[in-house]
Amino acid sequence: MGAGVMSGRWARASVVCAVLGLWWWLTVRLAWAGVGCADWGCLVPAVGLVVVLSVALVAGSAYALERVGVRPGRRVALTAAGTLVVIRLAGESLPSWPSPLATAAAVSAAFASAGALAAFLTDRRAPRRRRIAALTAVLALLPAALACALTRGL
Repeated sequence: MGAGVMSGRWARASVVCAVLGLWWWLTVRLAWAGVGCADWGCLVPAVGLVVVLSVALVAGSAYALERVGVRPGRRVALTAAGTLVVIRLAGESLPSWPSPLATAAAVSAAFASAGALAAFLTDRRAPRRRRIAALTAVLALLPAALACALTRGL
C-alpha cells in the first residue's frame, strides 16, 4: 500500500473529525445555553452535560471512522481524543476569538488536525520513526504553549 492510501486515510479521518468537531461545538453551545445559569450552583450539571456529550462524540466518531474505512475506529477515535486534549490545552495560550464563526472554524480545524494526526499515529504502515517524531511534536505543544503563555504575560 502506497503513500496515497495512507494519505487518503488521514484525509478521511480529518474530514470526519472536522464535521464531528463542528457538531460537538454546536451541541455544547446549545446545551450550555439550555442550562442557562449564571451562578456556581449549576456549574457541575453543565460541565457534566459537556462531558456526556464529549464521550458520546468519541463513541460516535469510532463508528463514523469505521464506516469511512479508517480502522481500527475505536483506537483512532481514542487517539484523536487524546491529541485533541493536547491541542486544546496548547490553544489556551492563544487569545480568544471574538466571533462565534471564527470559534467554530477553530474548533473544526482542531478536530480535523487531531483526526489526521490520530490516523497517522495509529497507521502501522507509517514508519515507526515518523510516528514517534509526530507524537513527540504533539507532546511538545504543551511546554511550548506554557512558555508562550508565560512570556506573553511579561
